[in-house]
Order: sequence, then structure tokens, then C-alpha cells
Amino acid sequence: MSLLRLTANVRRSSALRAVCACGLLVAALAATQARADSAAPLAGLVDAAAQRLQVAEPVAAVKWHTHGLIEDPDRVQQVLADMRADAAERHLDADYVARVFGDQIDATEAIEYRRFADWKLTPSSAPADSPDLAASRSAIDGFNQTMLTQLAANWDVLHSPQCPAQLDTARSGVARARHLDGLYQQALTTATKSYCA
Repeated sequence: MSLLRLTANVRRSSALRAVCACGLLVAALAATQARADSAAPLAGLVDAAAQRLQVAEPVAAVKWHTHGLIEDPDRVQQVLADMRADAAERHLDADYVARVFGDQIDATEAIEYRRFADWKLTPSSAPADSPDLAASRSAIDGFNQTMLTQLAANWDVLHSPQCPAQLDTARSGVARARHLDGLYQQALTTATKSYCA
């Protein structure tokens, strides 16, 4: 086998492993519903937000390998416009929904910045492969729809005096069930900070 053919086979194999790993991560995140306190009405919403945050890992890996920017204003504006339109179709307050998703995006970008800092300071900890960005974005889009459905289902709770206590209970339950570290707990708090209107 020629060196050129061997190199091509190795590249294809590495790319296939990266795509498979990203696919498995996304499938595991989507399939795993945190066993948060079932009495917490906001647990499903907060769990979807936590799962969406976890997709920051493969997205950061792609951006690291492509030397891409963490912030993508065009993508952010498109996501927020889509969420506003979806909110209007469901007769939800589009400004509230955009604020919620803006917080989610800010928290996700913060995780990506942290990973870049970690990998810059310890290059050996950087991911060896670059996952498929399209698969990650598809997962994010799915979590966005789950979150929007949960926002609609819990609208009354989110706009009630009980919301802060219910949100704290849900965050604690999801953090415990998903074994979120300090970074992810902080990101989850940021992502959910505008839930209680």
C-alpha cells in the first residue's frame, strides 16, 4: 500500500471516528432525561437547557480545530429570529423567549471560551478530532424546540410568584442528576436567569 493511500485511509478513519463520537454524544444527550425531582414542574425545561449546554463541548472542539471564532453573530441572530417566530406562532411573548435564548447562548459561549482557555494552557488536553458541526447544530435546534415546548407548557409557573423557588429546585435536581461540575452549574444559572418573568 502506498504511503499516500495509507495517509488517506488514516484521515478517513479519523474523520469517521470524530463523526461517530459526535453522533453518539448527541444521541446520548437526547436520550437521557435527567431524573430530576418529578414534583418540580420546571425540571423538563431546565434539563433541556442543561443538555443544550453540553453540546458546547463538540462545538468548541470544531471551532478549536478550524481556528474559528467562538461568537457567531449571524448564527445567533438567525437562532433568535427563528425562536421569536416560533414563539409568535405559539402565542408566546417573543421578547421573553428571545431573552431566554439569548441567555442560553451567552452561557454556551462562556463554556466554549473556558474550553479554549483550558486547551491553550494545556495543549495535550485539546480534543484530537473535530466532530461534525452540522450534527451539533442539529442537536441544538432540537433542544431549542424542546425548550420552547417546555416554556409554553410551564408558562403559568414561569410567570408566577412560585417561579424562583421552582427554578431553584429544578436547577438543583438537574445539576445533581447530570453530575454537573462547577462550570456547568454556573452556566446553567446564567442560561436560566430570565426564566422567572
